[in-house]
Amino acid sequence: MNCYDIRSGLLDGTLDLGIFYEDIGGFGSSLTTFSFGSYPLVLAASPETGRRFPDFITPDRTIPVSLIINEEKCIFRQIFEEYLRRKSIILDDTIELWSIPTIKNLVKNNMGITFLPRFAAEEELKSGELVEIPTEISHTHISAVCTYRKNKWISPLIRLFTEVIQNASPADSR
Repeated sequence: MNCYDIRSGLLDGTLDLGIFYEDIGGFGSSLTTFSFGSYPLVLAASPETGRRFPDFITPDRTIPVSLIINEEKCIFRQIFEEYLRRKSIILDDTIELWSIPTIKNLVKNNMGITFLPRFAAEEELKSGELVEIPTEISHTHISAVCTYRKNKWISPLIRLFTEVIQNASPADSR
């Protein structure tokens, strides 16, 4: 489920607990919400694609590369597409997939670029399978939240889960 669907499910009572990025907007008064990390975003490409298309800062241009990313309601896709609109940068096309591992495999194989939370590509960035392409939004972060309904019974398992989340200090956030 995407962040918007999770929030809607929590608000209408079809979900009891959800984890999503808080950058999508309001939560209403019926939800208990706590943050558990801020995560940087990265524009990633294969080393070859990164060498061929290193400039995503200069405005008013067309770059003949595909954006490979999650579905339209994905918050990090929305952030990157808004950046492209502001900069008047046009890409060849967008390939929409639901699987982050598949997205990374296509990008590693020179099929395009992707914009993801850094933690999702950290291993490939460290190994050199992917490289970061600088942008003017390279320091943008998204914040994750855990949310549950205030008026619903909280099972011991949900209580334990939320305690673990609250006490965890993710090393890859910040």
